[in-house]
Order: sequence, then structure tokens, then C-alpha cells
Amino acid sequence: MPAAFPPSTRKMHMATRVLDGEIITTRLDDVRAYEGVLTRRIVAFCIDYLIIGLLMIPFAILVFFLGIITLGLGWGLFGVLFPLVAIIYVWNTLGGPNQATTGMRMMGVRLDRLDGRPVDGLLAVVHTVLFWAGNVVLTPLILLATLFTDRKRTVHDLLLGTVVTRSDR
Repeated sequence: MPAAFPPSTRKMHMATRVLDGEIITTRLDDVRAYEGVLTRRIVAFCIDYLIIGLLMIPFAILVFFLGIITLGLGWGLFGVLFPLVAIIYVWNTLGGPNQATTGMRMMGVRLDRLDGRPVDGLLAVVHTVLFWAGNVVLTPLILLATLFTDRKRTVHDLLLGTVVTRSDR
């Protein structure tokens, strides 16, 4: 850049842009990426667990017949069926290339890591397990933390260095 520009301007990277006078270096720095995220996140959660409930039907039928074949031993899988189906669903959707479950994609939100790396299947599962563990131990009141944290992050988002943003912004 020519010397006529101030030194702070010369050091801007290619990804840097100015929006309404505010310097935005990444998509995660844009305040608009967090507008309406809480409501969208709640509706996405309901959609996802409706989908998981529907996915339970064929797996439950499979476990039922497995129980008949094993003279009742296979029916013990009913106790872990819901968590297994949910973990497989989260691993393949939230840990996939879209970084969003089906419900999150429908609501236009996605999970991002603050370090910029993509969300993998293991992080997606740990994110979900921490969500459920936090709700079991501290009740759903733990979700009130989103009203006071930066970027409307939940406690498990804070622990894992993730944030939920709108995918359309």
C-alpha cells in the first residue's frame, strides 16, 4: 500500500473488511452472525430430536427381532438405543462438512470453532454429551448463561471453544 495510508491500514489482511466503520477480520467477529441464534438453536434442537425419534423406529424394530433371536438377551440394547442413535446422528451431521445437524441447517445456524478449524465427529459428540451432562447436573437453567455470555455461548460452548452462528451471514 502507498505510504499515504496510516500504518494500521497497511497491516490489514486480505480477509479484513470494514462494515459500518467497524473492522471485521473474520465471520465470527461480525455481530450480525449472532442475531436470533438462541431462538433458532432451540427450534433446531426440537427438529433434531424429532428426527432422532423417527430414526429410533427402525433400530427399535431391529433390536426387537434381535431379542427374539437371542431369547431376550438382545432386548438389553433398548437401554442404550436412544443414546447410540443420537451419537451416530450427531457424529454424521454436526461433525460433517456442513458443521450442522439437519435441524440446524433448516434453521440456518452452524457450529464453528473459534480457532477456525472444522468441527470433527469427536468434537460434535463431546459437545452433545457436555450439553446433556450439564442439563442433568445443573438443570436446564444452565442455558440461562447464554443471556450473559459473549456471542450467546452456552457453557459447553465455552468449555470447547465453539460458537453457534448464523450460516447465512
